[in-house]
Amino acid sequence: MSTKNASIMSRTLAFEKYTREDFPLYKDLVSEDQIMKYISGKGLTIKQARKKFDSILEINTDPVLGYFKVIDLASGLLLGDCKLVNYKKDPSLFEIGYLLRSEFWRQGLGTKICQYLLALSDSTDNRKDVVGIIDPENIASRQLLLKFGFQRTFIGTEDGIATEKLIRRQAGAS
Repeated sequence: MSTKNASIMSRTLAFEKYTREDFPLYKDLVSEDQIMKYISGKGLTIKQARKKFDSILEINTDPVLGYFKVIDLASGLLLGDCKLVNYKKDPSLFEIGYLLRSEFWRQGLGTKICQYLLALSDSTDNRKDVVGIIDPENIASRQLLLKFGFQRTFIGTEDGIATEKLIRRQAGAS
């Protein structure tokens, strides 16, 4: 392992909920085509980013669940973001998701983020299954979810978008 990768793997991450003041950070993150390729197909416009960010702030009124900035503690740099929310199509499930700036892809950060989100889901309601929804072409995200025990439950088109759903079933859950 190179020194660069060793330092990245040892990063200590902080997870902080977005607040109203964070819109410029969020807008910069989601405006990049490469980052949003597997989420919306391309970067969001300012108007789209504002609409999504306002919905994030609504969700973030929940004391535990929400959308979180992923920050490198040593540098204070925003690496990406992640979410643990009630799945809007089935509130009996949690939904997880994350995105990282492209310069941080394939460096083990997705693993750290998933560990955090799954620990948060377990401490919030350890009976609730967790769904991850990805673009079927996003091989890295599929591999990450499979690594954490998720199993594919759907692949196809949903709401006009190519979709793959993977679920981590909780012990004793239905």
